[in-house]
Amino acid sequence: MRPLIQRLLQIHYELFKILPFIIVLVLIVWLMPDSSSFRYEFHLGKPWQHTTLIAPFDFTIHKSADRIEAERQQIADQVYPYFQKQDELVVEARKELEKKLNEQAMVLELENSQKQWILKLFDQVYTKGIIQHHQIIDARGKSGVLINLVHNKEVSTASEEDFFTIATAFEYCRQQLAVASVEHKEAILNMLREAMVQNIVFDPYFTTQATEQAWQRVSPVFGLVQKGELIISEGETVDEEKYLILSSLQAEFTSLSDDSIRSGTLIAGKILLVLIVLGILFYYLRIFKKNIFSELKKINLILLLLLLVVIPSQILLEQAPSLIYLFPYGMLPILLITFYDARTTFLVHLLTILLVAISMTNAFQFVFQQLIVGYVVVLSLADHNKRLYFFRASFLVFVGYILVFLGFNLMFASDFHQVEYRMLWIFAGSSMLTILALPLIFLIERMFGLVTDLSLLELSNTNSPLLHELASKAPGTFQHSMQVANLAEEALYEIGGDVLLARTGALYHDIGKMASPYFYIENQMGAFNPHDDLPPRESAAIIIGHVLKGINMARKAGLPDQIIEFIRTHHGTSRTNYFYMLEKRLHPGLTIDERDFRYRGPIPFSKETAVVMMADSVEAASRSMKEPNEQKINDLVENIINKQIEDGQFVNANITLRELNKVKKMLKKKLLNIYHVRIAYPG
Repeated sequence: MRPLIQRLLQIHYELFKILPFIIVLVLIVWLMPDSSSFRYEFHLGKPWQHTTLIAPFDFTIHKSADRIEAERQQIADQVYPYFQKQDELVVEARKELEKKLNEQAMVLELENSQKQWILKLFDQVYTKGIIQHHQIIDARGKSGVLINLVHNKEVSTASEEDFFTIATAFEYCRQQLAVASVEHKEAILNMLREAMVQNIVFDPYFTTQATEQAWQRVSPVFGLVQKGELIISEGETVDEEKYLILSSLQAEFTSLSDDSIRSGTLIAGKILLVLIVLGILFYYLRIFKKNIFSELKKINLILLLLLLVVIPSQILLEQAPSLIYLFPYGMLPILLITFYDARTTFLVHLLTILLVAISMTNAFQFVFQQLIVGYVVVLSLADHNKRLYFFRASFLVFVGYILVFLGFNLMFASDFHQVEYRMLWIFAGSSMLTILALPLIFLIERMFGLVTDLSLLELSNTNSPLLHELASKAPGTFQHSMQVANLAEEALYEIGGDVLLARTGALYHDIGKMASPYFYIENQMGAFNPHDDLPPRESAAIIIGHVLKGINMARKAGLPDQIIEFIRTHHGTSRTNYFYMLEKRLHPGLTIDERDFRYRGPIPFSKETAVVMMADSVEAASRSMKEPNEQKINDLVENIINKQIEDGQFVNANITLRELNKVKKMLKKKLLNIYHVRIAYPG
């Protein structure tokens, strides 16, 4: 029954690992652009880089925007502008002129006949009318422009030369007054000029209506390509005609998304492609990266980082495709290499770029460029324990962008003048944005409970608050922790593992001893030992209690869980042998509960925690050796580690027997160096 329950629980946990992949699949497919995509990249004046293209269906050839605009302008020039003849303006102006003439008759010495002559001259001007000066006439660039004259709801055609302008009307009045028998001609001329109004006025509404009706006669297409017809051959230059045909085919592909059947196949294709990519990622983690696959939070982090790239990319491709290269794709491998190994980093980066490229037209150049960026980041951050390296990686990403961009452009450009140098600024912006990875690393550490080499370096600084306090309150324990850290570091260099994590964990493993430092022999300066006045059971409780106290101190100080695990496991479930045996001697014949003398565990669960346990036990025991020599050190290391193996302390740790033997050998060598023991070579 129990195996069945365990099996069901295991299946349940496996399903929880599949669920995030399903969610990611749905999100990516949902956010992908809806339109069908034309899977060819082409540029005017450059060679066709793909295989010979045959028309897959009938489609019309669309005119270019410039050509349509030119035809519309040509038609607009043929439309006669509309002008309204406004008689009411003339009537009002004539009344005002007559009023002024009556008021000034005595001053100007005008007789009634002369006033009537002046009014008749005014009427002669408006028999023709004065046309409004408008730019629509100037734009025709010629004289005698024809217009449509609207008067009393009737439309007639006239020439702009049939009318006076303000200037020509004024000149006509001047000429007529020159031969007239009136006094004060200049004053009368000024009165006529002030009375003149433009009564042939441009009508924008009717003109616009007529122009738009004429524009409707402009066809957006000019030809037809039939199914099976050759469009362009491989290597052929994309001239203006071919460019229009290819652009028309691209637009036709986009319009296919409106067809319900096509939409169904489009979605099915998207699901299949995304499923393939996510399936590869799932099985890679399941087969090759069991340490990642065993932790749901590590899987979720990979998928979250993938979405943080794919979702903004899909939005950019939909809303502003020209800015797609501004997105900092180099940030993804920076984040991945910080938390995962190089192999996983590059694979996830590759799969993410493929997911973005599914919706792109120039997919090959994009994928090639981003793969180079991924390689650059992985190689430049192989050692990523300094923030300066991240800035160096950002600069190298920019260099990589430039070299790949120039390479592609020089292949298809005849000279340097054809290279789009504005892209250099876009690549510079993208490279600078990769630095956003630094605050994101800090955020991810807090959200997912992970720890980076940068954090470990800061924590392993002996001037950090907790280690400084340890050195002050328990100097002997501090020195012991330093030695354990050195031993663990050397051992993990030998067998492989996270050296920095083990070193940092070793530095903090005994911080709980600060609560009562003088109960530990390394901090006892004189002959007095406080345990001499305590029963063995109580002494054992104090010694065992430093683990729990250390955990509490670490949590209050905000240490990551990965470091706290070293405090929790460095004694595992081992027994405080000295006090246990002393209790038995003091109470012969009584049954002693061994649990009172054992640490609460858990036992080490990783190679790093196992090595720190061994280094801690060996270093502490070596301090009590008198006159250490090669044999004593050899026996000490063998006895302690063999006892831990027999006690089952390493059954949960991923460490092999071969690696245990290497650790033993290394510990012996280091202790011999510490105690300056000469190795006895056979004579």
